[in-house]
Amino acid sequence: MKRRGNIYIVSAPSGAGKSTLCRELLKIYPDITYSISHTTRRPRAVEQDGVDYHFIAKEAFQERIEQGLMAEWAEVHGNYYGTSLETLEATVSKGIDVLLDIDVQGARQMCEALPSCVTIFIMPPSEEELLARLEKRGTDTPETIKKRMKNAVGEMNQRDFYRYVIINDGLEEAVAAFVAVVKGCRDGVAS
Repeated sequence: MKRRGNIYIVSAPSGAGKSTLCRELLKIYPDITYSISHTTRRPRAVEQDGVDYHFIAKEAFQERIEQGLMAEWAEVHGNYYGTSLETLEATVSKGIDVLLDIDVQGARQMCEALPSCVTIFIMPPSEEELLARLEKRGTDTPETIKKRMKNAVGEMNQRDFYRYVIINDGLEEAVAAFVAVVKGCRDGVAS
């Protein structure tokens, strides 16, 4: 009997290194599928439908919500973003693992729809280090950084919702911890 795929939900405050860790995990486990969200916003010049997002009309997205076809969704700045329940179910039923990079609110919705999800929260080593990382990026105004830090504290306060918490104090160690979680879940020995 083919094993059912796992759904790995990864959340973190901005600047904790979540995207980097997900990229590194996918290099080690190229057979894991990265979930592509649906959105009603217009594609940016470099974005491709089905690669960056599944771009759909607002009415179509709302119909999917009403029909219970979205595992999680949110409205952000007048646009909808979400994950297709059908796509997730079809993928994991084939024994394929799926990686989702979503916020705390989305993670909670996902776990309501699919309680067997493996939840992983990426923590910075400290608030001071997170602030330093955000400032080092050089992409945000001081006001935006202040807002990101406020949101980060709120997100970090919800880390106990997650089954696993990985502190990203060094890339090599954090990747090793992430790989250990996935390997344990795949081998059926994760605690």
